[in-house]
Amino acid sequence: MCSLKVIGPLAVLAFLVLVPVNWTGETLEGVKNLAYNDIDKLSISNVPDGSKRFWVHIVMSYVFSLWTFYVLYVEYKEVAAMRLRYLASENRRPDQFTVLVRNVPPDPDETVSEHIEHFFRVNHPDSYLTHQVVYNANKLAKLVQKKKSLQNWYTYYLNKYERTSKRPTTRTGFGGVVGTKVDAIDYYSSEIQKLSEAEALGREKVLSDPKAIVRAAFVSFKSRWAAAVCAQTQLSHNPTIWLTEWAPEPRDVYWRNLAIPYFDLTIRRLLMAIALFFLIFFFMIPIAFVQSLANIEGIEKVFPFLTPLIETKSVRSFIQGFLPGIVLKIFLILLPTILMMMSKVEGFSSRSSLDRRSAGKYHLFLLVNVFLGSIITGTAFQQLKTFLHQPPTEIPKTVGESIPMKATFFITYTMVDGWAGIAAEILRLVPLVIFHLKNMFLVKTEQDREEAMDPGCLNFATYEPKIQFYFLLGLVYSAVTPVLLPFVIIFFAFSYVVFRHQVINVYDQRYESGGSFWPDVHRRLLIGLLISQFLLMGLLSTKNIEKSTIALLPLPILTIWFHVYCKGRFQSAFVRFSLQDAMTKDTLERATEPNLNLRAYLKDAYVHPVFKGRSHFDSPLLVPDEENNTLVLTRRSS
Repeated sequence: MCSLKVIGPLAVLAFLVLVPVNWTGETLEGVKNLAYNDIDKLSISNVPDGSKRFWVHIVMSYVFSLWTFYVLYVEYKEVAAMRLRYLASENRRPDQFTVLVRNVPPDPDETVSEHIEHFFRVNHPDSYLTHQVVYNANKLAKLVQKKKSLQNWYTYYLNKYERTSKRPTTRTGFGGVVGTKVDAIDYYSSEIQKLSEAEALGREKVLSDPKAIVRAAFVSFKSRWAAAVCAQTQLSHNPTIWLTEWAPEPRDVYWRNLAIPYFDLTIRRLLMAIALFFLIFFFMIPIAFVQSLANIEGIEKVFPFLTPLIETKSVRSFIQGFLPGIVLKIFLILLPTILMMMSKVEGFSSRSSLDRRSAGKYHLFLLVNVFLGSIITGTAFQQLKTFLHQPPTEIPKTVGESIPMKATFFITYTMVDGWAGIAAEILRLVPLVIFHLKNMFLVKTEQDREEAMDPGCLNFATYEPKIQFYFLLGLVYSAVTPVLLPFVIIFFAFSYVVFRHQVINVYDQRYESGGSFWPDVHRRLLIGLLISQFLLMGLLSTKNIEKSTIALLPLPILTIWFHVYCKGRFQSAFVRFSLQDAMTKDTLERATEPNLNLRAYLKDAYVHPVFKGRSHFDSPLLVPDEENNTLVLTRRSS
């Protein structure tokens, strides 16, 4: 909706003011041997060099930027207010009382659990309640998942036997299609028994092995106020130990990454930053290599036995016309998954953090390779080489000269790629059809049926960067080729209708962010505005307009100032929780639920899923004397 609020009025102003100015320029018609179309007549290319008409574009760029500032300021203010109202009104959740503590220092006399309890009993004597250490149970989780899959196959073959009264068979090799032929029920029963024994041994090993205990824990407090104090303060004079952050809600925890040692995270993130750089700026190299194999000569060289088939006319036409493009499309389809894997390697401990980081990476990729790479006609790597051999003053001109003529390309891109995404979402509006298709081809058991009925969740890491990309197109072409704006508006309108329905009526939530993603969205929208301003400066510098650069130079300065102002004005509402609000909620809760057993409520909240319901995870209960005792028991010798 924010995009419609920005782009809609821009389109009206552009068509009322800029389109008549561009159309009456009549420059393209007077140039001989120049290929152009009607869209180009409506663009800034139709205005003659040195014309005073360009000052209309400069003035309108200020109008467009100021309107964007106003809408984004109002949106930031409203989102911040909604977040504060949500935090004040939301029901009790475990993460409100819990802090994730990482990089617990080793102690020679105490275990990790004892050391954590000792530290918080001493430093938070009146508010500490309980804690749950983190175990490295990744291997055990794989066993549990494998056992779940085998149990599903066992149920399938058992149901098949009950229907047909004939013992089903399977093969012991890969996918049940190779290997020795055996009785399916007996085979899966024995495999499940083996995995159950391995699971029991693995569970005992994790619980008894000190190396399986990660130097991290979820520490819970008796009040929200105490948790807010702990999460937002430095616990030790050494800033590298006892590091705290708000715990994600239990369903948001990405347990696999909690087992990563804290100091490994810096190295992992550095390596992934380098990998992201090469993926963005050199991504066409592996694609070109694969595409070189996806031609007739390459295939015949690698697979000579396919030569007779390849030489047929229809196959040859398919290889020459479609196969190279299909290779690139497959890579772009897999790209969000690759970026999510990179974020997981970085070691973020919550699914929301993974989505946020992946969205940032995907936005950067679209910005560099789809927008900048296409607008300058070539990949970013190729243009980087060109820029290195150009004076700095020539780079904006190189960029600017190709902007107007790329409008047709981006209209096509918006129509094809954008509508393909909307069409995929519209298909979800017919859940009965989708369910019957899954039920026909995928469902074998009740577990499969439940999975088939699962609508999934909104893929923030993919959809949000794409929507911001179209917002960028609208900003860039609003002052250059306004004819693009109606296509962008139609896309945003359909997206709003479809996604609003999906979020309210179809999708499940994997976590509740409470609007915490908005600062990232706001920053990327302003990056798009900055790019549009710089590109307009580069374009007008090629049109022999005196002082056009000086006239436009305040715009990026205003944009940066606006970002700094909004960050200082609103961002604290998205990264901190005020002690006043925390105390208010605690007071109301004590008044309305005086007998609340908070320890029982938090008992299993942050237990690893593979240990859920296990008695050996019961936290040691505090007796009244121990709670009021100012002395803390310890096993330390000093």
